Amino acid sequence: MLMQVDVGKPSSAHVIVLGNEKGGSGKSTTAMHVAVALLQAGQRVATIDLDSRQQSLTHYVENRRAWVERSGAKLDVPQHYCVARGVGVRLDEIEAQEFSIFAEAVSAVETSHDFVVVDTPGNDSYLMRLAHSMADTLITPLNDSFLDFDVLGAIDPATFQLAGVSHYAEMVREARRQRRLVDGGLIDWVVVRNRLSVLGSRNKRLVGEGVDGLGRQLGFRAVDGFAERVVYREYFPRGLTALDGGDEETPGQRQNPSHVVARDEVRALIEALKLPLDLRGKRRAAARAEWIAAADKPLENHDLLAD
Repeated sequence: MLMQVDVGKPSSAHVIVLGNEKGGSGKSTTAMHVAVALLQAGQRVATIDLDSRQQSLTHYVENRRAWVERSGAKLDVPQHYCVARGVGVRLDEIEAQEFSIFAEAVSAVETSHDFVVVDTPGNDSYLMRLAHSMADTLITPLNDSFLDFDVLGAIDPATFQLAGVSHYAEMVREARRQRRLVDGGLIDWVVVRNRLSVLGSRNKRLVGEGVDGLGRQLGFRAVDGFAERVVYREYFPRGLTALDGGDEETPGQRQNPSHVVARDEVRALIEALKLPLDLRGKRRAAARAEWIAAADKPLENHDLLAD
């Protein structure tokens, strides 16, 4: 569930980092759905795309903005930053350029927003490691298959016990250590099982048992993410998510059962992440919803004339 906090003074934004060294695990899709869920809860959300090659999250946000302009739909859009690829001959020069852009983006939003959602590339780099060490919540989407287990570690095929720690898991372990040294903070590491089979199966059960076992040994929480549904891929061209309404955001189309089930999956994931929700944001969301509802109603005489 979303934990509720109410503070009277500005504080640093809660940083959510999406990380996995393998592509195709649903990092950008998960990042966008988490960002939209928080926006709809009245939170001030910024997104940062560190994947300067693919820029999947950037394209997702751009598609959403374009669809708002084209359709007139009332959609929440996060404040977005994309860290452009550095240019140079030497690696240190390139890293310095990218770090400067990233630092500028973080400085611009860390005290003015409640959450910063950071999407990282699927390869080891200086910026990826830096982002992981800054995370308050680290989300690692993982395709629900033994083929993707090696991003976390090698397991014994008979006992599903950890037989060896992966390069990525070692990097996360070091990031957590660095975070403790810098400010004493703890990183809540959540592994999200994506591309879940809609039907129950022996393989699905074994994968779940294996992930849970790894979680106890590596120190992460495992939660269910998104099933293998075509509807998630259909959202991307318009920048939509399962949390957006059907008729208003997609004129001429109605919500189908797959959309409804996907929306429930996203809501369950958001609850499982246990993100700290600012109560002031809830009040903003309620006020905004009331304003939108009133905007479509005709004015009454008592609204126009003083007593």
